[in-house]
Amino acid sequence: MKNCHTDSAEVNVIDELENDFLRDVAEFFKVFGDVTRIRILQSLLTGEKNVTELADLLDISQSAISHQLRVLRQNNLVKYRKEGKTVFYSLDDEHVQTILEQGMVHIRHKRGYAE
Repeated sequence: MKNCHTDSAEVNVIDELENDFLRDVAEFFKVFGDVTRIRILQSLLTGEKNVTELADLLDISQSAISHQLRVLRQNNLVKYRKEGKTVFYSLDDEHVQTILEQGMVHIRHKRGYAE
């Protein structure tokens, strides 16, 4: 018969790892709590853009766009590539697109909008 007793130190390590993971998930979703960041992400759904394009499209200053892009980059939601002196931003991967699109689908559904 196997010993079903788990060492309490082992449980504490597992609990702490789980808590760290959940804190990371909570921090991840906090990034989505800003309208400007959501607007930037939504703009990037159609393809990569530079800061000037985003500023013009969203009617927000380039410095505000740059600040929000820094937050998005630090949280691995956008990536960038340089072409000469111009930096182009895009969504980091398909997971970011899925999360953003699912969030928008959910809100449309809750508001009674057609899909």
